[in-house]
Amino acid sequence: MPHGHPVYTAMRTTIFEYMSGLSRELGAINLGQGFPDGNGPPELREAAARALMDRSNQYPPSAGVPELRDAVAAFYRKRQGLDLTRDEVIVTSGATEGIAVAVMALVQPGDEVILFAPAYDAYAPMVRRCGGVPVFVPLAPPGWSYDAAAIRAAITPRTRGMMLSDPLNPAGTVASEADLAMLAHLCTAHDLWAICDEVWEMVRFDGHPHRSLRSLPGMAERTVKIGSAGKIFGLTGWKIGWLVAAPELARLLARAHQFLTFTTPPALQWAVAEGLAMPAALLDGILAEWTASRSRLAAGLTRAGFAVLPNAATWFLCVDLAASGIALDDASFSERLIREAGVASIPASALFEGTGAPAHIVRFCFTKPDAMLDEACQRLAMFRSRLG
Repeated sequence: MPHGHPVYTAMRTTIFEYMSGLSRELGAINLGQGFPDGNGPPELREAAARALMDRSNQYPPSAGVPELRDAVAAFYRKRQGLDLTRDEVIVTSGATEGIAVAVMALVQPGDEVILFAPAYDAYAPMVRRCGGVPVFVPLAPPGWSYDAAAIRAAITPRTRGMMLSDPLNPAGTVASEADLAMLAHLCTAHDLWAICDEVWEMVRFDGHPHRSLRSLPGMAERTVKIGSAGKIFGLTGWKIGWLVAAPELARLLARAHQFLTFTTPPALQWAVAEGLAMPAALLDGILAEWTASRSRLAAGLTRAGFAVLPNAATWFLCVDLAASGIALDDASFSERLIREAGVASIPASALFEGTGAPAHIVRFCFTKPDAMLDEACQRLAMFRSRLG
């Protein structure tokens, strides 16, 4: 492609597409790409069907149907104590589009943007496509904690912002109050904006509530908070996300959004609006199912001889190969596992750029049926025994 943009012509197939493609080709159990193997809550599917049949199927407002924007504001007001109105909510076609909108609206050529690795692999290409320069600050297992000195060292006169994923995929960790306070202080002290990918905010276990960086002093005016109905309800194929930002910043985001997807299917928006307003028991039930799946996979992996890292959030468990007595690096392990045992995983090093990538961490998705998790663990145990 002699005339293609170098960001894309030089890009390899993503690890998620590669592993999912191999899973389909080989008939493997896919614990790599993150999605539940279910159809989602029937209450929301019924709401979508009603809206599809009884309400408009034409272009809704670009910023989103008023009912969903109001529902998002009310949801965060109740769940996270954020004082929001619909003017601070922009509905997007999934959180990834929301990330793209935020990057396009905020990153100018030459701007440096701090990214914490491991990172969702869409972040850096988006920054580069807008002419920005990703500056990676690696986080190290098993704690994956934020190092204030390393972040300060990465800030230069050209630094304009940072992108934060909390809870953090693939680590399954959450930022502490001290971490959030430190990050907020650096943003305010250096006049940085923050794009906060908080799609896992409701997939947190052990009773720990989510706190957004936006809620800290000085951050409301400089933060873009990104949420996802796909992660909240386990409906990843619906691709309903949203941006939350102060009104002036939200207007800027809306201008970028109108030239990407422009809008998002209205029936799904109305259904998500209903879902966000449903009794807490709905989300509690979903989380309880995922909690049980987390425990089931963790127990199975442990019995199979794998060292499982602690998990506080997300749909993923990480295994420490070195602590498990396995000499293979993560990429080689994942490649052999899918080809020899028929189980797909994700090597964490694929979510790093530059230096500091660990080569001994592998990620598994646990939001799968019990029988699938049990079969995967049996295959993993046999594979582990062959490795010695």
